[in-house]
Amino acid sequence: MQHAKADGQPMTQGADAPAPGSRTAVLVAEGLQKSYGPRQALRGLSFTLGAGRLLGFLGPNGAGKTTSIRILTTIMEPDAGQFTVDGISHKYPEEIRRRIGVLPETFGLPKQMTGIEYLTYFGQLYGRSARQAKQLGLELLDEVGLKQRGRSLVSTYSHGMRQRVGIARALINDPMVVFLDEPTLGLDPRGQQELLGLVKQIAQERSAGVILCSHLLTEVESVCDDVVILSSGEIVATGSVRDVIGRTERNVIRIRVPVPALAESQRALGTIPAVRKVAAANGSTGWLRVELSEVLSDDHQISNAILETLIRARIPILSFEPEGGRLQDVFLNLTAQAIK
Repeated sequence: MQHAKADGQPMTQGADAPAPGSRTAVLVAEGLQKSYGPRQALRGLSFTLGAGRLLGFLGPNGAGKTTSIRILTTIMEPDAGQFTVDGISHKYPEEIRRRIGVLPETFGLPKQMTGIEYLTYFGQLYGRSARQAKQLGLELLDEVGLKQRGRSLVSTYSHGMRQRVGIARALINDPMVVFLDEPTLGLDPRGQQELLGLVKQIAQERSAGVILCSHLLTEVESVCDDVVILSSGEIVATGSVRDVIGRTERNVIRIRVPVPALAESQRALGTIPAVRKVAAANGSTGWLRVELSEVLSDDHQISNAILETLIRARIPILSFEPEGGRLQDVFLNLTAQAIK
């Protein structure tokens, strides 16, 4: 599909256009800071988003995610630092707005308009004629899987269909960077999977950089290329999802036992020479985090010793797993202080 610029002229992919999945930077943030009175909400946010890349933007409540997104979408100015979108400085917010698309967590849809009427309206806001805007709206409805329902009233749409219309609206100006805030919230598993597939398709086929804000860590791990994890206004991890997960400790075991047996389990496990520390896992009721004095060996001798100790103490073992290899483990460890 050939997309159009905001002035209504066709946009073609020339020889200099970045290939899908390339690392050409479409957004660069450097040292962004923001304070609300005495409270510093953002402390030196720096990261790069490449064209065709999906970036998961994570952090517990109060970590600075909302402030970051408000700054990057030009709703709010930073106190210090700078950022560029498609090479345009943040000092030119109107130009940046023509190069970004945003799907907020909550947005209103006029119930007495059809999907195509809604998109046509927004297309005209970006300077297209009514005919151009309608044609683009039909193409976008097809792209997000709503071709057959474009002339139905928005009031008849399911939640998933409304999210798709919201994504289509975010693409109306053929943005270089797309911000999606909790796009799968409230969807069933099939709806989540389909919408995530659409998000991935947008990044790859449009060579757009996509920032995905989500509390579903498995969702981010399954579709994102890169990740930024914030805690108390600071970046505590950034890089490719694979690299960030690879930095987790491999000498930790997570064990789940009945809550009444937590204290007794800690005492019993603390008697094992190879165990360095036993503590309750942050944010996980009934789980213990067992740190070992050495990395787990292939013969599972340490694992067997731990299991045998709990069995002898007549403590039920509800779950037993090595820590690491999951984004959730990294997130909980790095944001433990903020979650408490």
